[in-house]
Amino acid sequence: MQEFSAPAAFTVADDESGVDAVFELEKSEPRVTVFEKLVDGDWRPVAAADFASEVRTAAKGLVALGITPGDRVGLMAATRYEWSVLGYAIWAAGAIGVPIYETSSTGQVEWILEDSGAVAMIIEDDHHAKTIASLLDKAESLRTVLQIEPGTHSPEGVIAQLTAASAETSDEEIAGRLAGLTADTPAILIYTSGTTGRPKGCQLSHRNLLMEARGAGEAFHTELIPGRRLLMFLPMAHVLAHAISLAAFQARVSVGHFSDIPNLVPTFGTFKPDFILSVPRVFEKVYNSARQTAHDGSSVKGKIFDFADRTAVAWSEAQDTPQGPGTLLNLQHTLCDKLVYSKLKTVLGNNCTFAISGGAPLGARLGHFFRGMGMTIYEGYGLTETTAAVAVNTPDNIRVGSVGQPIPGNAVRIADDGEVLVRGGGVFDGYWRNDKATAEAIVDGWFHTGDLGALDEHGFLTITGRKKELIVTAGGKNVAPAGLEDDLRAHPLISQAMVVGDQQPFIAALITIDTDAFPSWKARNGKAESASVGDLAMDPALLAEIEGAVAKANLIVSHAEAIKKFTILPVDFTEESGEVTPTMKLKRNVVTEKYAADIESLYAK
Repeated sequence: MQEFSAPAAFTVADDESGVDAVFELEKSEPRVTVFEKLVDGDWRPVAAADFASEVRTAAKGLVALGITPGDRVGLMAATRYEWSVLGYAIWAAGAIGVPIYETSSTGQVEWILEDSGAVAMIIEDDHHAKTIASLLDKAESLRTVLQIEPGTHSPEGVIAQLTAASAETSDEEIAGRLAGLTADTPAILIYTSGTTGRPKGCQLSHRNLLMEARGAGEAFHTELIPGRRLLMFLPMAHVLAHAISLAAFQARVSVGHFSDIPNLVPTFGTFKPDFILSVPRVFEKVYNSARQTAHDGSSVKGKIFDFADRTAVAWSEAQDTPQGPGTLLNLQHTLCDKLVYSKLKTVLGNNCTFAISGGAPLGARLGHFFRGMGMTIYEGYGLTETTAAVAVNTPDNIRVGSVGQPIPGNAVRIADDGEVLVRGGGVFDGYWRNDKATAEAIVDGWFHTGDLGALDEHGFLTITGRKKELIVTAGGKNVAPAGLEDDLRAHPLISQAMVVGDQQPFIAALITIDTDAFPSWKARNGKAESASVGDLAMDPALLAEIEGAVAKANLIVSHAEAIKKFTILPVDFTEESGEVTPTMKLKRNVVTEKYAADIESLYAK
C-alpha cells in the first residue's frame, strides 16, 4: 500500500476563524489593497479598512434581520465583489454560508434549501427571483430573501438594505458573535455537484478552510505574495474559489471578480492578472481558439503555430531531464516566443505567469504547452470533501501530468484496489445530516475519494479514473475512460466526449462538436454556413476529422481499450440540459439515459 504525507509547519488555533483576518488586517494594514472592484468599466482598489467596514455593516444588517449563530444562509450569484463581502458577513454574524451555483435549476435549489434548512437566501437578480418564487411555499425554513441587484426582493439592493438595517445592531453584538466562533465551528455547507444522484452537503469548518488556505500559502510561498493580482472568474460556489480567495486575502493578494466569460479575454488586458484560477476547459478553449485562429489565417500561419506547439511541448519536457533543452531547441523556443508565445501572453494581459487548475484532469500535453509558452499551470487534485486541493504541483516541485504532491498538512494513500484515500486538516468531518454516507466515505480516519490513482517514489500523485466510471467490457477488460476523453477533448473541434462500452464487446464513444470551432471548420471545408452539426453528422469530411482525433487518442491505450466506433451527437452537452455539472464534469447516468438509442446503435449488428 503506497502512502505519502506532507507535514505542516503551521497550526490553526482552536479559537481562530476564517473571518478573523478581515478585522486583523483592518488594524495592521488598513490601506493595503485586498480587492479590486469593477465599477463602470474601471477597476477600483478596495482597502482593507474599507472592506472590513463593509463586512461589519453587512453582518450587523443580517443580525438585525434575524440571523442567529448557526443559521444557514444561502448565497446564489455569479462571481462578483459582493460574494466576498456577504460571505465574510455571514461568518461575522455567526452563521453558516450555503453557496449555490447561480446556474442551478429550480429542482437543485429546492433540494439544497430543503436539506440545509436555510433560513435566509441571498440571490443576484430578478432572474433568480423567479426561481425562488416557486419555492417560497416549499422551503419551510426560509423566511428571508435578499437580492444583490435592486429588484423584486431588495428594491435598493442587498448592501443598501443591510446598511439601513445595521443601525439596529451594536458593534458589541458583532464582537460577541465573532468571539463565539471557533476553528471547529461549521463555516460553509457546499453541496457536491451531483454527478450520480442527489447532491450531498459537505460541512466544512473554519479549521478546514484555514488549513487549506495556509497549506496553499506555504505551497505557493513564492507566488502568493503581497501586491500580486488574481482575477477570479471561477464560480464562487466552487470550493476551490473559496479556498484560494481566503489564501489570497491572508497573503494580501488583491482579487478582482469577473463572471462575463465571453468578455474574459478583453478583461485580461485591462486587469492584467499575475495569476488565474480555473478549470481545464478554459485552458482547452484558449489553446483551441489560438490554434483555430492560426489555421484560419493561412496555411503558413497554421504551420507556424503547429511548429510552436511542438516546440513548447518539447522545451517543457526537456526541463524535466538532467541535461535540459539543447542549444537548437532553445533557439527554436526563442524564435517561437517572438512569433507565437508573446501574442498569447499579450492575450492574457502580459503579466500572467502561472495558473492553478483543478476540478478535472488537465492532461500532460496541455500542461507542457502552457509551460513551454511561458505560463505554468500548476495542476492540483481535491474534492469538496477535502476543502479543495489535497495535492498540487508547485513552483518548487512540479511533475507535469501529475496532480503534484500532498500539500502541507495532508497525506495520500493508495488502497489495494487503486482507490485514492486522503486525510488531513482540510478533510471534512462528514456530510450534513447523512451519517450513512459519512460512514461509507470515512473509514479509520481516511476519506475514500472514489478516484483511482498512483503515487511515485517522490510522492507525486497521478489520477487515472473514477472507480464508479470503470468500464468492464464483455471480454472482462477494465477500462478507465478519463484518459481517452481528455485526449479527445484536446482536439479543437471536439467539445465533449463520453466513452461507453460496459458489458459490451468493444469500447465506443459519444462525441459532441464545439460550437465555437464549428463555423470555421465549415468554412475551411466548403460546407454550407447554415448547416448544423446534425446535418453534417455523417459527412465524410467531419467523420474523417473526428476519426483522426480518435486514432490519436487510441495511441495512449492498448488495443483492447481502444475506441472502435463513435457517433457524433447533434447537440453539445450543457449544464442547462443537464448532462454536465457547473464545473463541466459529465453526468454519465444522465447522458447514458438520454442517448440510450445512440449508444445502442453503436453496438447494433
